Amino acid sequence: MRPAHIVLAALVAAVWGVNFVVIEIGLDHFPPLLFSALRFLAAALPAVFLVGRPKVAWKWILAVGLVLGVAKFGLLFTGMDQGAPAGLSSLILQSQAVFTALLAFAALGERPGRVRILGMAVALAGIAVAAIDEGASGPLLGFVLVIAAAACWGVSNVLTRKASPPDALNYMVWVSAVPVLPLLALSLLLEGAERDLDALRSLDWTGVGVILYVAWITTIFGFGAWGWLLRRHPASAVAPFSLLVPVFGMSSAYLILGEPVSPLRWCATALLVGGVALTSLPGRAKPAATDAHEEEPLTAARA
Repeated sequence: MRPAHIVLAALVAAVWGVNFVVIEIGLDHFPPLLFSALRFLAAALPAVFLVGRPKVAWKWILAVGLVLGVAKFGLLFTGMDQGAPAGLSSLILQSQAVFTALLAFAALGERPGRVRILGMAVALAGIAVAAIDEGASGPLLGFVLVIAAAACWGVSNVLTRKASPPDALNYMVWVSAVPVLPLLALSLLLEGAERDLDALRSLDWTGVGVILYVAWITTIFGFGAWGWLLRRHPASAVAPFSLLVPVFGMSSAYLILGEPVSPLRWCATALLVGGVALTSLPGRAKPAATDAHEEEPLTAARA
């Protein structure tokens, strides 16, 4: 990769890492489901007129929009609202690579090799250490919801693999249009119209800035730049930069929010990041058919 492309990949990882701090700030202004709905509304509403018609079947856009937009982000925002720290959330969400590998085996018949199995075991050990740390220092419910969000991300990765979108930005914009109404309906049902209206009435410049960041910087710029890099370089060259996301997430949470990082959390970080790195390595696949073939890593970056 060219130096400029390396800088761009690191910048995207930094944007995605800092995003967790921005979400934490936004949850002080909005209920979690309403916040998630506003994020997708701001991302999709102007952009659908710029990217043209969807380039994959509507069934894939609807399926990924519901799983990724409604389930994954609804659970993530709710989990953080329930007390999951921003830095820890940025770390735990990377376990999506493990869920993706497991689901790819179950749904696509992609059998992981020994290195990937080892990576999944190491990453799961990291999740266990993080759970022990969070159980001793904070509410466990938020942690569990973030784990569930990572699992939903894994499902959406497998669906995206099946969809094989030719244009990542076009695909992400249309996927972002799907969750708006379901999330608004869930917010009205679970969070209440009065709470939602109070949040909208008290909207200030900080709230506007938070929505614009998570919608335009994280979603439009982040996924657009990531897709641009994947079109010019092998996934195996781009994907490892996603491992910088929890580094930026935990660092920014410490610097901006003052979140402490305990020794157990450092241990969990080393295990989870190392395990995800092993899981994401390209290796010799063992498909259900008799002929083996070279398997590409099915990670968030690959999707």
